[in-house]
Amino acid sequence: MADPVRIVFLGGLGEIGRNCACIEVDGRILILDCGVMFPDLEMPGVDLVLPDFTYLRENAHRVEACVLTHGHEDHVGGLSFLLRELEVPTYGSALTLGLARSRIEEAGLLHRTKMHAVRDGERRQIGPFDVEFIPVTHSVPHGFATAFHTPQGVILHSGDFKLDLTPVDGRTTDLGRIGALASGEGIRLLLSDSTNAEEVGYTDTERSVGQVLRDLFQAHPDKRIIVTCFASHIHRIQQVADAALGAGRIIATLGRSMGKNIALARTLGLLHIPDNKVVDIEKIGDIDPRRLCIVSTGSQGEPMSALALMAAGDNRWVTVTKGDLVVLSSHAIPGNEAPVGKVIDGLCRLGAEVVHSGLAQVHVSGHAKREELKTLLSIARPQAFIPVHGEFRHLTHHARLAQEMGVPSASVLLAEDGDVIELSDGGIDFAGQVPAGYLYVDGIVGDVGRGVLRDRKVLAEEGVVVVVVTVDAKSGEILTGPEIITHGWVYAPEAEALLDEARAAVVASLEKAIDGGGTDHETLKRHARSALGRFVHERTRRRPMIVPVVMEV
Repeated sequence: MADPVRIVFLGGLGEIGRNCACIEVDGRILILDCGVMFPDLEMPGVDLVLPDFTYLRENAHRVEACVLTHGHEDHVGGLSFLLRELEVPTYGSALTLGLARSRIEEAGLLHRTKMHAVRDGERRQIGPFDVEFIPVTHSVPHGFATAFHTPQGVILHSGDFKLDLTPVDGRTTDLGRIGALASGEGIRLLLSDSTNAEEVGYTDTERSVGQVLRDLFQAHPDKRIIVTCFASHIHRIQQVADAALGAGRIIATLGRSMGKNIALARTLGLLHIPDNKVVDIEKIGDIDPRRLCIVSTGSQGEPMSALALMAAGDNRWVTVTKGDLVVLSSHAIPGNEAPVGKVIDGLCRLGAEVVHSGLAQVHVSGHAKREELKTLLSIARPQAFIPVHGEFRHLTHHARLAQEMGVPSASVLLAEDGDVIELSDGGIDFAGQVPAGYLYVDGIVGDVGRGVLRDRKVLAEEGVVVVVVTVDAKSGEILTGPEIITHGWVYAPEAEALLDEARAAVVASLEKAIDGGGTDHETLKRHARSALGRFVHERTRRRPMIVPVVMEV
């Protein structure tokens, strides 16, 4: 009888981002990815959302290592926060580790991890974990599917992937090796990327974007061209560079992450741009705009990003004019549509011509669509299946697809964050739950909780009303006030009569409490809050935050 193997999901199931899971063998834990999620409109003031590290913190003595499938922020961006909690070695491709290293260095935590670069097809023994790194094609180079050779058979995690038969770097998804595993040991469990599980057909090849970019450069010889994309999308940057160089242009980078990632990719030999064709952004004033291509960050409309500052007319280096063509070579992440639209509006107001994915095929997805997912299922022939990486509807569609492809319905599990799955000789099943809530980051870790977010939403939607009153500490007699200060409820200079009525309501409630012997600080605060809240709601049907301040003298 073989020992059971557990899989613990800490993020990435039922959402886009926060990808983090644990594989457990012989009592040891291997972390698979540690990503962040970007906030939505329901998270005012939040910078990032992390997985809940409670389980890892409580079991730090059992953590063997962290394996990174590829270099996107939703898979590696949380590592610099995890390293504040525990020291752990990290494995991944040289590029993936380079992209993760940048954030870790900024946090001053590089001493808390040792990085181990692995190559395509390599098989590593990491403690009790026998891990094989299988090449897959994605929108960042050198991504991996990971095969865990365990006492319960092979667990294959697809990573983020697509089946691009003509990738820019020629590095295709190694379906041959996956097929060999299926025909040999067999694949006990497949965990597969579900992002595009609702999309029919096949994802277009990355090379198709290159032709569109070349056509745009050829069609606009008299314009300065600004292209924005993800700073990690090295293949896209290569195609932008090829189009620019083919049109006789010089390339300048804008945005810190863009400059750092391009330098890293060139050092690793993954990006090919001649030295004499790259110029510092500080020197673009000396170059004819018609000979210039600026590659910029800000494709998601992030506040303070290079492109957002351009759209607002506040960029230090670039002032957008009618002589510019701006190409957004990306697609808005769900939830980012509004800020991206705002940036496009700003660029258009400045007179620029803007091309985005709604107008031309300047972007293709890095994730497999339904026919590619079916292809992987047909080659892997897994005994059990769990859809990962996607919102719940994506997971649901992928689970149905697996059943259509012959995986027994009893062996298809629709898991969510916090679920614990156990593989044993008897099969696969749920085996409990662990904490897997959101950890909100606003400046520093732990700075924001759900209560703070709830307060922020109330303040944003209803405003705040503060009532200040001074009372005699012994008798409880009202000495001064109440003074009512309002922000976001009513405009005080235009509502004096209403505020006078509010003061009277508070005074009446406080006097009633005092007459009844309730002169202590907390009782007076409670009466002030309830009286003012009741008055505000009855008169305006609003529910602002009520803050009572009772001072005793």
